Amino acid sequence: MTNSHLLIFCSLLLLVAPLQAAQFEVAQNHPQASDDGPGTAERPWKTVSKAAESVGPGDQVVIRGGVYRERVVVKASGTAQQPIRFQAAPGEFVVLTGADLLTRWTKAAGENPVYTVAWPHRFNAYSKTMTHPGDDYHLVIGRCEQVMVNGYLLRQVLSAAQLAPGTFFADVTNQLLYVWESANGDLNKSRVEASVRQEILRVEGAWVRVGGLHFRYAANAAQHGAVVLAGNHDELADCVVEEMNASGAAFLGEDLVVRRCTFRENGQLGFGANRAHRLRFTECLVEHNNTKNFSRGWEAGGDKLALCRGVVLEQCRFVRNRGNGIWFDIGNEQCTVRQCLIADNEDAGIFYEISYGLHAHDNVIVGNGFAPTAGAWGAQAGICLSSSPDCLIERNLLVGNREGFNFREQLRTTPTIDNKQGRAVWNHDEIIRHNIIAYNRDAQVWGWFDVKDNRHWPASETASAAGATGRPAAKPGDLAADYGAKDEKGQPRGLSLEKLNLRFENNVYFAGSNQGLFKWGPTWTQHRQYPTLAEFQAALSIDRGGKIAEPPFADLRSRDFRLGQEAMTSLKENYPPAPVPGVRLGAQASSIRNPDPMEKE
Repeated sequence: MTNSHLLIFCSLLLLVAPLQAAQFEVAQNHPQASDDGPGTAERPWKTVSKAAESVGPGDQVVIRGGVYRERVVVKASGTAQQPIRFQAAPGEFVVLTGADLLTRWTKAAGENPVYTVAWPHRFNAYSKTMTHPGDDYHLVIGRCEQVMVNGYLLRQVLSAAQLAPGTFFADVTNQLLYVWESANGDLNKSRVEASVRQEILRVEGAWVRVGGLHFRYAANAAQHGAVVLAGNHDELADCVVEEMNASGAAFLGEDLVVRRCTFRENGQLGFGANRAHRLRFTECLVEHNNTKNFSRGWEAGGDKLALCRGVVLEQCRFVRNRGNGIWFDIGNEQCTVRQCLIADNEDAGIFYEISYGLHAHDNVIVGNGFAPTAGAWGAQAGICLSSSPDCLIERNLLVGNREGFNFREQLRTTPTIDNKQGRAVWNHDEIIRHNIIAYNRDAQVWGWFDVKDNRHWPASETASAAGATGRPAAKPGDLAADYGAKDEKGQPRGLSLEKLNLRFENNVYFAGSNQGLFKWGPTWTQHRQYPTLAEFQAALSIDRGGKIAEPPFADLRSRDFRLGQEAMTSLKENYPPAPVPGVRLGAQASSIRNPDPMEKE
């Protein structure tokens, strides 16, 4: 090879070789920190935004401890082999916040310790009331402002006349913020922060990994996440997302991974997801969200996912959320919830609504559904399938909820992932097998079918009811037919319980004293209770292999679901085989029997 050929060959190698990855550092408290510097350990950048503007494939950004008051947008993409990384320095506390410090307060006129400061911010400007949603219920809840004094959130009011200790008023007309601190203190002697940014982090590039950061205090509107992953193959790991005005995070890209993160104390939701196909959400904690009391019938609680395919929620804890623990709503397909603790959520543990093909298995679902939520009929069970066909529910412990498992049915339509036009959707072809459904207060199983065609009753009863009301009767010869006959709105005709193909197989049921066993039909129309399994099986013919047995768990008060060796052998096919965070599972050497497991002390 000649020298000229060698030179050309080496030049080509340089063109195809990957760029050399770099490590940058952000340290706002470093004496040499400046965004005009090179971003090295000796001369670090001052803002994370500067790093976001500068990175390329394979680069790593190490962020030193501090509170970073900025909105960060990552537009660059990495690759599968060279992802871009943003990582908190080991052992250091890094906060990205949507709030600014407010200083130089002026005492307002009057005797009360009310202080004012300039306030140029106006959120939800498209709305006359600056709320989302714009109804009367959300007149205060739907606002975006947040004020924190010494780390404690204050309550918002809508006029200066309503001010009281622990409240604030954002006067957008006169561009003043009024604050009356809870302890009647001088705000110039306190640390006062107010949320001013609606987003804190937005990742638009692909193959970006973010780890070890704390996010808090965004002034975001409902249905908008403060931390947004909008690129494909992005990852959020070991992060805390807390005390946002509305939703903690929004997952909008495909093939995302969310690992070992905490979503807590957010005003509306822990997180939301839309078209986040194949999201893998693993080893996370989602707790005590919807602190502002957004409407639970609209969107509130632990999370809400829409139009997502192939989502997996696994080995997570969804606990104490003020609403549903896990909520899939609108056209989701083939999603999985496995090995999760879903506990003490005020409404349903899992609410799978107008979606398709849930596989919920090996979960511990306990203590859900006890809030007196208006209009939540049928949406307060451990697992609720609401007009959602082709689901498989197996090997779950559904224990001590308001209801164990239920169906919720109305005449519903939904868009799908591939078709925005609405299509009829209803519960059919469901398998509920090998679960332990015990100690649930109102019923172990309930069918909340609020439909006038009486599809939830056997064909003989459907025919009788139809004759009494003048509607066409379902004929026994139609039972093998497909769901082909539709009315003018696309809803199926001629359905009966046999056609729905609802199958309960080899479940273990137990009702304690004053607890319901099986109920079918909503309470405001034809409704029956079945005090024995034999009556339930004979009347509806949808349960096979079920049995009544009291599961001798070690101690339900401490979530110790261990069984003695004999019971474990007997209930093995109904028992989660893999670990679930936050509970004790498996066999124990000897049975420890709690005589009244659900008795409150």
